[in-house]
Parts: sequence; structure tokens; C-alpha cells
Amino acid sequence: MTDNILEMRSITKTFPGVKALQDVTLEVRRGEIHAICGENGAGKSTLMKVLSGVYPHGTYEGEIHYDGAEVRFGSINDSEAHGIVIIHQELALVPDLSVAENIFLGNETRGKSGLVNWNETNSRAAELLARVGLSENPTTHVGQLGVGKQQLVEIAKALSKDVRLLILDEPTAALNDTDSEHLLGLLRQLNEHGITCIMISHKLNEIADIADRTTVIRDGRTIETLDMSTPEATQDRIIRSMVGRDLEHRYPERTPDIGEEVLRVEDWTVHHPTQNRAVVDNASFNVRAGEVVGIAGLMGAGRTELAMSLFGRSYGRDISGRVFLHGKEIRMRSVSEAIDHGVAYVSEDRKRFGLNLIENVRRNISAAGLRRLARGGWVNANEELKVAEEYRTSLNIKTPTVLATVGNLSGGNQQKVALSKWLYTEPEVLILDEPTRGIDVGAKFEIYTLINRMVAAGKAVIVISSELPELLGICDRIYTLAFGRITGQLPVERATQEELMALMTMEKELTK
Repeated sequence: MTDNILEMRSITKTFPGVKALQDVTLEVRRGEIHAICGENGAGKSTLMKVLSGVYPHGTYEGEIHYDGAEVRFGSINDSEAHGIVIIHQELALVPDLSVAENIFLGNETRGKSGLVNWNETNSRAAELLARVGLSENPTTHVGQLGVGKQQLVEIAKALSKDVRLLILDEPTAALNDTDSEHLLGLLRQLNEHGITCIMISHKLNEIADIADRTTVIRDGRTIETLDMSTPEATQDRIIRSMVGRDLEHRYPERTPDIGEEVLRVEDWTVHHPTQNRAVVDNASFNVRAGEVVGIAGLMGAGRTELAMSLFGRSYGRDISGRVFLHGKEIRMRSVSEAIDHGVAYVSEDRKRFGLNLIENVRRNISAAGLRRLARGGWVNANEELKVAEEYRTSLNIKTPTVLATVGNLSGGNQQKVALSKWLYTEPEVLILDEPTRGIDVGAKFEIYTLINRMVAAGKAVIVISSELPELLGICDRIYTLAFGRITGQLPVERATQEELMALMTMEKELTK
């Protein structure tokens, strides 16, 4: 008989206007790494929230059996008491507290007086950090750490709770290749020490590398569970199960029709807001009508800093350089000036900079183009609703109504709302910073198709991405950025991942 640590039987979860889960069944064997795949909005995170007690018993139908007995969790505290710990995609850390304070938040180590024993707290935190391979001082503020290290702090926090079943929701979505590799290696170590893992991920190569079995969920239903050691458990098979069809090409075909230069940037230099150093150093590049230009670089190379500083000086200080639009020099001293010149920027951090998560879809889509909807200082609400509905349809935003709160949408649908907001401004230059981070292959294909529509209409598109295959699949030219400097450019027909990586590390080689 198979030794299952977890069985979720016929789980059904309904929200107003939508059935998020319908008769979902999941079986996880003791000691395995079990991956869950599905398109954005398929119900993966909802299923894990049911399991962990975020959605308590009584708000869903079906049964959960853990360690051979039925459990009915009323809160996260209930599931954690059983050794089930979930790490959400949006990390639940307090940036102004120390690493140790975050690890034991709500589970403080107290002395006989009832006060927190800081010596023991920091000592235990140091032990947990060593266990996850992090050498940071426990008194360091979490806000001073990069995303990769914060992810490790979350795992250390889980280990402090005697975790037996660890659930990770898109653990590597915001990590570079090095941090991702380190995190996956840590999961293997934890697994070897008897911790069962459930990992939600869109990165099929990582799933193939680490998972023992994979369950695919589509439209709130269980499609199949694959044994990853068998020949039929291919990436193409998983994609077909996820989207319900074959994706013969990961990137939609496009015949370039490149015109005159639209945007040219010369000698662009940007200094760090608080430190005496340049994060972008004399960068020069251009993009033409009907062209997709990629910017490749390792984490910390200055890609986002370059984009944000161009977009109305949203980042940095002591900014210098020149910007030309259709051959005429322009100044973009604020975001509103950038919008007026027809430049739009879709942030890599859609939740922090791209969207108002507590507002509805309609208000988010109209936010950057309100002047187009206003007459005499008043917004035409009917026209605003009409515009939002048009984008909901044309971008296939999966929501029953544009009055739905954006924070309740899946990551892929949130990204489509963020894109809609800037498309409504009818930009001539669209800068996309990690446009497909944390979204599934089906939603990625839709965004690539949207990019093709933009350039077919004569727009100029700049794409910043950590995924070199993505840049090679959708771009016409690719610039490489290293340590704030443009180190080269290649037409896509001559570019390879190896050549790009060499250029992305060039300055390090030159400064030896």
C-alpha cells in the first residue's frame, strides 16, 4: 500500500461568480518532492490555501487526510501545529525587523520573566541560517537582504516550526539562476532529511530536475499526475495537460518589419540614490519602429535601474545623458512627462509599482490614462467601464467582471491588467521589465502575441528579461549590460546563450 502523507479528496472551492476548484484530488507520498503545475488561475494556490487553513474548514467541500487521519484546519496555526508550513510567492517578512525576529515572529523564545530571550533567539536563528546555507548575522534587518536570501530566511522560519510538509509557491520566480540552483539544492537536502515538499512552479526545467511526481491542474480540476522518472513525463506532455492543447512553438512566429529609429539614448548615467556609485554608466542604445529590443544582464547589472531612470527619472540621482524621440531631443523629468512623450514602463514588481491591489480592474486599467477619460475634471465612468471591458476581452483577462479586485486575480491576469493600463496610453515606446515572471506558458504565449501586435502596429518595444531563451525567442536585437555598462549588442540570428553570457560578464573579465 502506498504511504501517502497527504490526501485531498474531491476539494471544491467557490468564490462569488467563479468556481476556483472542482472535485480536485491530490495525493502526496511521504518523503517525495511533489510539483503542482497549471496555468495562472488554474487553482494551484487556492488548493494550497485550503490545505494550510488560509481558507478554513467549512468554506470548501471535500476532505483532507494527513498522516492517515482526517484533519479540519480552521487557521494557519492549526496546520502549522501539524507540521504543515506554506511559503507564499509574496514573502511574508517584515523588512524593518531583524532576521532572527522574523524567524520567530509569533513564536518568540521567552525566558522565565516572560520577556524575549534575545541571546537564545539569535543563537537559534544562527543555527537555522547555517542549516539553509545562509551566513548572514541574525541581527541584520531583512530589508537589507536580496530576494534570494529572503527566500532562505522563510525556509529557516519554516524549519523553526518543526516542518514535516513544506509547501513552496513559486519559490524561484524572482530568483536568478544561481539563487534558484542554491534553493533547489537546499530542497533536496531537506528532502533527504525526511521533509516532504510540495512545489508550485511554472519553470518546467526545474520541475523536471527536482520533482518525483507532478500533478497538473487545469481550470480548477485535476488533469493527471505524472511519475517524472518515466519517459512520457516530458515538458511537452506537461504543457499539453496544462493548456489543453499542444504549443508547437513556445514563441509565436513574426516576420519583422522594422522602420525608422523611434528612441535613442546616449551616454545615460545614473547614480545610486544613497551610495556614491554609478549603477548605469554611459549606456547608449536605440530601438526602431516595429522592433523588439532585448536587454540581457545578470542580477545587479543595472537593467531595472536603466529602465526606471529613463521613465520619468523614477530611480536614481545625478542622472545625465540625452534621449531622442524620432530624432528630436526630449526631456522626461517626471512620469507624466514620459507618458506625454509616448513612453510607457511596465514594472517587474507589478504588486508594488504596477498595480493598486485593493482597487478593481476598471480603475487600474484607466489609472495612467485618466486624462483621456476626463471632461471638465470629471471622469466619464461609462467610458471608463467600456475601455476596461475592451481590454478584458482583447487581452483575455480571466475575471467575471472588471469590478473585481485586482489583488484577487492570478499573477498572469494581474500582469495583463498592468499591460492594459499602459497600452491604454497608446505609447510609441513600451518598456517591459520581466513581463513573464511568475506566469505560466499559456499566459506567456499570450503576452508574446501581444508584443507582436504592438510591433506590427509600428510601436517600439524594449524587453528586459532574466531568461535568455525568452529574449532569443522574441527579440530582433539584444543588448547586454554588465555592471551598469552596455557591453555589446547582437542581432538575434547571430546570438546564442553562450555569446550573451560572455558579454554579460565581460566587464568582470576585463577588471581582473
